[in-house]
Amino acid sequence: MDYRTLGRSDLQVSPLAFGGNVFGWTADEAMSFRLLDAWLDAGFNFIDTADVYSAWVPGHSGGESETVIGKWLRQSGKRNRVVLATKVGKPMGDGLVGLSPAYIRQAVDASLRRLQTDHIDLYQSHDDDADTPLADTLGAFAELIKAGKVRAIGASNYTAPRLAEALDVAERAGLPRYESLQPLYNLYDRAVFEKDLGPLCAQRGVGVINFYALAAGFLTGKYRTEADAGKSARGAKTTQLYLNPRGLAILDALDAAARQYGVAPGQIAIAWLLSRPGVTAPIASATSIAQLNELTAAVQLKLDGQTLAALDKASAEEGAA
Repeated sequence: MDYRTLGRSDLQVSPLAFGGNVFGWTADEAMSFRLLDAWLDAGFNFIDTADVYSAWVPGHSGGESETVIGKWLRQSGKRNRVVLATKVGKPMGDGLVGLSPAYIRQAVDASLRRLQTDHIDLYQSHDDDADTPLADTLGAFAELIKAGKVRAIGASNYTAPRLAEALDVAERAGLPRYESLQPLYNLYDRAVFEKDLGPLCAQRGVGVINFYALAAGFLTGKYRTEADAGKSARGAKTTQLYLNPRGLAILDALDAAARQYGVAPGQIAIAWLLSRPGVTAPIASATSIAQLNELTAAVQLKLDGQTLAALDKASAEEGAA
């Protein structure tokens, strides 16, 4: 396995991260355990979740994914084989939100309890918090690193100007800096990342662990008509966002490449991401062993220049590189 250094940290991560939003939601506890075991058995070590997963599900309040992972870690004894990432900052109810030092201290302890571990390898700001000075947030993270509760920190959903400001504040104040960025980036969603965030991350040595690597499943080819919206819990949102002439053109290009290489369209979409400069480890989810096997096999795919050019042309978006 080709492990990669995340930013300037000492974290060595596999070239794909397993997105833990499905644990305790579209993958029940038993299937989640099977998926996690299979992920490690395939040589991967990077698992990403968040405290808020899966608060959007009726009857859930957040913490479900971390709880499942924690039970698996305790029962499997495999904590030393995992680079574990989680996040703080999105609303958890009762005013529990943001990146104030007091809330970060409270939230990290809650995550550690659910995860049944004494440390988090990568602790990420899930959203920017304009109401809390960056120095205060980074100072709180510094305390957690000093206490051994966190190894490195990252950011998610930050704009390029705010990420640059956070990096500058950390440098001036001698505080820990964000070693990774978790942006939206895939073959369909290109412009926002490629225009400003990508060049900034490359210039400042920030690792990129992009979410929605498969555009919420659209790039697997699962959703081709409005009637396909019922195929999954998030199908309606996926078709609304991506089922349009440009999305269908991308699927056509993926289909052509998939036939050429004898693989599934989603594997081509992952291989395209892995070819992009500056991308450390795309995040993708699976709810079955068959889906997971497709993800892990995609890492071995090397697309030729003609195929990459065809995918770039089909997915061309104003503002994209």
